Amino acid sequence: MAETRGKFGKTTERRAATMNGGMMLLLLVAIAGALLTFAAEGGLFTAGPAGPGLLILGGAAALLIASGFYTLQPNEGAAITLFGNYKGTDRTPGLRWVLPWYARKKISLRVRNLISQTLKVNDKRGNPIEIATVVVWRVADTAQALFDVDAYESFITIQVETALREITSHFAYDHAEEHEPTLRADGDKVAALLRDKLQERIAVAGLEIDEAKLSHLAYAPEIAGAMLRRQQAEAVLAARQTIVRGAVAMVESALEQLSERGIVKLDDERRAAMVSNLLVVLCGDRDAQPVVNAGTLYQ
Repeated sequence: MAETRGKFGKTTERRAATMNGGMMLLLLVAIAGALLTFAAEGGLFTAGPAGPGLLILGGAAALLIASGFYTLQPNEGAAITLFGNYKGTDRTPGLRWVLPWYARKKISLRVRNLISQTLKVNDKRGNPIEIATVVVWRVADTAQALFDVDAYESFITIQVETALREITSHFAYDHAEEHEPTLRADGDKVAALLRDKLQERIAVAGLEIDEAKLSHLAYAPEIAGAMLRRQQAEAVLAARQTIVRGAVAMVESALEQLSERGIVKLDDERRAAMVSNLLVVLCGDRDAQPVVNAGTLYQ
């Protein structure tokens, strides 16, 4: 038992001493054929007192061989134990055979998906948010998965929720400090950290994470309305800033062209009035209503 223990006393997987089931099947057929031939030719009578004993012995041997067969699908393993002692894992697909008194416990090695429940947690800034993740995982070490944790499927489910809560507390949903990653804008970085943190937690169970991605991210209902208004206000403000920058550039270009071509000479007061009118037209939410001035700026 000592050689199946790894670092820190953890059980580590090793190859089991099993046999090809096809060869044992041929042996079983040969024994069954010999018994049938023996019985058909009257061996029970010609062999004397040893006849029944030979028949019983051959039948017992056939029964023992038949009880040692098992099959494995691709990406499936079988942990072999003897009276509770781990003897190794068989990963060879097909018909396999092992001594009948060895117990076989099958375990899937296929890739699996785990979708966590939607959790309500607080982000780095204390805002309540809803978050969920999808995790792609598989069994890497069958011995650890079966013997080092009680139920590895329940174990990974709990660890996913724990790791997700821990990661969320280190990031703001959005509107973080300058150059600070957020949950909404830096999903790939958050997913990578979640994968690494989760891999650390489930390594004891012999499991491996292939991928982890956020599948749901939103503000909690009690603050969703306020945050939506805030986002709308910020979007309007950003749009206004863009409009103003563009309007100032257009006004500057118009004044330069008027001055270069000598179309009209403007003093400071007329220039200020023209700038004001152009900015109102370019930055207004509604279409401008033209006003015909029959006089001059001073009358």
